[in-house]
Amino acid sequence: MSHKNKKIDVFLITVSLIAVLLTVIGLAAFPGEAEHAANQLFELSTRTFGTSVQVLVFGSSLAVLYLAFSKYGNIRLGSGKPEYATATWVFMFICAGMGSSTLYWGVMEWAYYYQTPGLNIAAATPKALEYSISYSFFHWGVSAWSIYALASLAMAYHFHVRKKSGLNLASIVEAVTGFKATGPVGRSVDLIFLLTMMGALTVSLALTASTLTRGLHDLAGTPDTFTVQLLVIGAVAVMFSLSSYIGIDGGLQRLSKMVCIGALVFALVVLLVGPTQFTINNTANSIGLMIQNYVHMSLFTDPAGDGAFTRNWTVFYWLWWVSYAPGVAMFVTRVSRGRQIKEVVMALLLGGSFGCWFFFGALESYSMHQFITGAVDVPKMLSEQGGESAVTHLLLALPWGQVFLGVYLFIMAIFCASHMDAAAYAVAATSTRNLREGDDPTPTHRLFWCVVLTLVPLAMLFAKASLSTMKTAVVLTAIPFMVILLVKIYGFFKWMIEDYGQVPAYRIEEEAARMAGEEPAQKAPRSAAAVH
Repeated sequence: MSHKNKKIDVFLITVSLIAVLLTVIGLAAFPGEAEHAANQLFELSTRTFGTSVQVLVFGSSLAVLYLAFSKYGNIRLGSGKPEYATATWVFMFICAGMGSSTLYWGVMEWAYYYQTPGLNIAAATPKALEYSISYSFFHWGVSAWSIYALASLAMAYHFHVRKKSGLNLASIVEAVTGFKATGPVGRSVDLIFLLTMMGALTVSLALTASTLTRGLHDLAGTPDTFTVQLLVIGAVAVMFSLSSYIGIDGGLQRLSKMVCIGALVFALVVLLVGPTQFTINNTANSIGLMIQNYVHMSLFTDPAGDGAFTRNWTVFYWLWWVSYAPGVAMFVTRVSRGRQIKEVVMALLLGGSFGCWFFFGALESYSMHQFITGAVDVPKMLSEQGGESAVTHLLLALPWGQVFLGVYLFIMAIFCASHMDAAAYAVAATSTRNLREGDDPTPTHRLFWCVVLTLVPLAMLFAKASLSTMKTAVVLTAIPFMVILLVKIYGFFKWMIEDYGQVPAYRIEEEAARMAGEEPAQKAPRSAAAVH
């Protein structure tokens, strides 16, 4: 469906491009100075805002569970049957919410935590090893997906229930605060979003490019250089640009299915070919440790120590998920018309968490087993040669290792394409005015952003920026969005109370059934007072 009043926001695009180009030039011209400044800014920012971020995320997990099991969970987001089958629907927003670097972290993350563990556990000890994967499950589990759920529900309610036009942050901030979407505040909000998306994509795309080029080097002997990284990113960009141009139904829907099924099947085969019994035992044990220590992990601020682990990992991860939240929210809103609030919550929390736990459990347990048996000293390789080398070494150690490595690299490339496609859609939607329900940004506009979004990660690769520098890009762009996220959450709960606070639960269920074209179940109120 098209809408004749759709307009490209030239001002927003121009300011964003200037900011991107200045960042790219600065990174390329002054790499050493950029690295030093980034490290200082990272520490200052995470020390100042770290505890607030932890409390907000912990509160988010409690809030979404309340929504799912309260009467508000039955509110339907728009009328009609859901547009997409449930499995396809879940696959699409998993691809939107998880970068292709997930494949890197899914093999290597435990080794980082083994060397620098949380909860004041001594490094490189059996206890550090045991807790390492449980921390991966924590960082990729319920808390993280709760951030996405709250951000997504706020926008979906604004768009589908309150029927407000504009699939962007400025429109929802206007609805909550009264500040005009086209005024200075609204412009600033949308600009923060665009910069936040670029910061979020930096780590994901840069890690993906370096892992792909290292893998190709070990698989086919191609040089591991910036030129090859540029060519690899170019090839992936062509793929996601084509998908973006085709659109959600023809492009992203198919890519999402392919990559999610491919990643889960890959993890299953590694589980079966690798140390199956160890993997099952280790995964179950790690889930148990994560559940047992969930509150402690969530609020571990290390007041008597320097808090390095919490700042470098937990706070960073929460801000990384926060930085992706606005884009994921737009995308979940676009594909969730006809769904109930409790469906969105459960699909994000359960689909996202269990998918991550299965994938991480299979690959990290295999990686850890190689270390325990002395086959591959993964932590040493990580310190001396880099995580990308450790990934390819581990995959080549599997039976038919070259096949496994080739499939892994292919899945990573497709994952990157589908993820960037979803990101380009969100950015294009933000810089298009007056989008209404059923509208999409134009294909050429999405194509334009597909190209622009690769510029900052490529500059990071060219400058040989460290992981800590890339993390800084995430933190600095995500912190301003925290304020916007709080405004969205406040508005969402305020609207729900205004619209449904006095409505009995059975009435909400009846309305949801009618909106889906179903015959509502006959439920009598328990008492006359319940009608009022």
